[in-house]
Amino acid sequence: MRAIHSVEKGGPEKLIYRTDAPIPEPLSGQIRIRVQSAALNMPDLLMIEDLYQDRPARPFAPGSEVAGTVDALGAGVTGFAKGDRVLAVCSHGGLADFVCAPATKTSRIPDAMPYDDASALLVTYGTAWHALKDRANLQKGETLLVLGASGGVGLAAIELGRALGARVVAGVSSAEKLHVARDAGAEDGLIYPTGDLTRDQQKTLSKQIKALGGTKGIDAIFDPIGGAYVEPAFRAIGWGGRYLVIGFAAGIAALPMNLPLLKGAGVLGVYWADSLVRDPEGHARAVQELYDLYARRQIKPRIQARYPLEQGIAAMKHLASRRATGKIVIEL
Repeated sequence: MRAIHSVEKGGPEKLIYRTDAPIPEPLSGQIRIRVQSAALNMPDLLMIEDLYQDRPARPFAPGSEVAGTVDALGAGVTGFAKGDRVLAVCSHGGLADFVCAPATKTSRIPDAMPYDDASALLVTYGTAWHALKDRANLQKGETLLVLGASGGVGLAAIELGRALGARVVAGVSSAEKLHVARDAGAEDGLIYPTGDLTRDQQKTLSKQIKALGGTKGIDAIFDPIGGAYVEPAFRAIGWGGRYLVIGFAAGIAALPMNLPLLKGAGVLGVYWADSLVRDPEGHARAVQELYDLYARRQIKPRIQARYPLEQGIAAMKHLASRRATGKIVIEL
């Protein structure tokens, strides 16, 4: 089969395109999927650089979310049939003609949902839904700050925040990205500097966020970037606020622990990939809730770019450039 493989540690330039990769056999509890579409996410980059918590043996194909048709069933799998249209989360292996995924992480997709939307739905919207609903218990009328708001998971958080009735403020690094975030439903926003922030830049950023939070302050902060943005954002959080740790695109931060105490605020880890393993029934409910929101047109994946599998390495380079506003999809 065709596949994009990581054969040594490094960035996208270390990947190779193959046409002779072996077709995987489904293990007990797994489903083999003929991939029609696969979406890229930041963990795909981290994984090929050995910077992610999961480190599969090489060679492996990156790609953690796919949509396609059921091709074969492993032992013990029930409730699916060959030819079913499905989406799945598979940790890795998605940038290939075939991938095996646990049946517990595979869901049928509605007839009206095309494969590209299906492949771009679950990681970003699933993460954001778990963060905002399960972890933050975001309420109608609260103010939500979304950092990295023009990326795939950031845009999902904007749409879902609005669906939950929150006022959404977007934090981005350029005017172009702010336009994208506003188009997704952000009611207000700010542009922050990039790179290593000086202490003065951090103070200015905190003042900007406080101004947007009003007298009550920011109720919840959705943060997939981390780094030097954490402390100034946390200083602007309101009493009893919830700081959602999604990822570390700008690095892992060190937060002065007197701040959560003084704010009566919580720092909440959001590890969606593990949550769906620990609570498969809750995951199934969340998927159906997302399908319902999609059917009501309250959410829709924003696909910025599409590539054929043969150009999968170029797609990974596009993701690594951090110029993407929305999702990058590989079409097979």
